[in-house]
Amino acid sequence: MTTTTHSSFIIVGVTTSGKRFRPSDWAERLCGVLSAFGAEKRMRYSPYVGPRNHKGEKAVFVDGRLYEIEPMAYRFVLHFAQDNDLQLIQDAAAAVPA
Repeated sequence: MTTTTHSSFIIVGVTTSGKRFRPSDWAERLCGVLSAFGAEKRMRYSPYVGPRNHKGEKAVFVDGRLYEIEPMAYRFVLHFAQDNDLQLIQDAAAAVPA
């Protein structure tokens, strides 16, 4: 069993200056990029990246294990947050959705 050296994190839909990020469905759109369609012809979010709420704000929870499976996807979501000046919470325990 390997352990990840990359942190899990939460992208919160609020900029570092406190403005709410738009459009309102940004989290679903971002997670949709990393989703797949199953045999039942329904979209399924990745088990490593999912839209959620964090303290009442739209958020995307990213499991650090994503890096081991697809490093480019991990960097993509991390750079999305940085490029859009969104708040990042580096918290391995909080970022793994239940």
